[in-house]
Amino acid sequence: MTFIHLQRLSATRMNPGTAPMATSRLAFVWDYDINEDQFRDLLAGRQSLGSLDRDWAAVRLLEYASYPQVLGFLDPKELVRGWPAWRRRMRSMTRRRGFDFLVEWLARERADLL
Repeated sequence: MTFIHLQRLSATRMNPGTAPMATSRLAFVWDYDINEDQFRDLLAGRQSLGSLDRDWAAVRLLEYASYPQVLGFLDPKELVRGWPAWRRRMRSMTRRRGFDFLVEWLARERADLL
C-alpha cells in the first residue's frame, strides 16, 4: 500500500453553487468537499479533518456506499475488526442487519480472509 503525504486540509460542507473539485468525488460524501484521496486517508486513519475521522468515514461508507464500493475501500479483515465500534453508529437498521450477517458469515465461512 502506498502512503500519500497530504497537507492538512479542512473539510467544509458544500455550498450550493460551488464548483466541483477537479479530483474524483465520491457520491456518498456529496455534502462534504472531500475528494477520494482525502476520504481514503480518513478511512485509513492517516488524516482527520475536524470531527471527520476514521470512524466517521467508515460509517459513512457503510451507510451510503454500494456493496462493491464498500469492498473497494475496506478489506474483510478491516470490516470485521471495526464493525463492533461502527455498528452502534449506523442509523439504517436494514444496513446494520446486512453487515451483521456479512461479518458473522465472514468469521464463520471465510476465516481465511481474516
